Amino acid sequence: MARDGTNRGGRRVRAGDKPAPVAEKIQKGQQVQIMKNDIPTLSPTELEAVDLPEGAAMEGMDMPKPGEYLSARQKNGIPLGADEIYKETWLWLKERNCEKLVNKRLIEAYAQAFARYIQCEDATSTYGLLGKHPTTGGVVTSPFVQMSQQYQKTANLLWYEIYDIVKQNCTEVFEDNPNDTMELLLRARRK
Repeated sequence: MARDGTNRGGRRVRAGDKPAPVAEKIQKGQQVQIMKNDIPTLSPTELEAVDLPEGAAMEGMDMPKPGEYLSARQKNGIPLGADEIYKETWLWLKERNCEKLVNKRLIEAYAQAFARYIQCEDATSTYGLLGKHPTTGGVVTSPFVQMSQQYQKTANLLWYEIYDIVKQNCTEVFEDNPNDTMELLLRARRK
């Protein structure tokens, strides 16, 4: 604490070594703490059965249904396509047994931001990198470029949140592509 009574100084946020993934800790034989799924352990007791009338036909769902706004038609009549990104992301999480740890809204926000990024890139490809100023008639950069960068930044931040949850809680070792050229270059020893 400083002399004026305010809490200043001390350790900085995000300073120091980043925590190792859970799978690596398990491989090294270290003790790990995994986030709980909030599923209580119940001890069943005997109940008396009573005949019930026929109920409604229930339909089981594995994946939570994405919001309607993720597949809404855009002004040009083409669907946004964020629902497909949502499904891909959820299946990726399910492969790693982390689908219950990530909030549905976080996946939806990521899917929408990434779909908007793709939409801005399509607009940049269609209309070009330069535009005409509405009043002076001079050359200006296309607004789609800046919007694209903002959506890409948002999508990356959301993806890092999702990936961090997976990294901290996934007990299985996974690598997307062990022969990835960029990974081989980055992991290669420097001379």
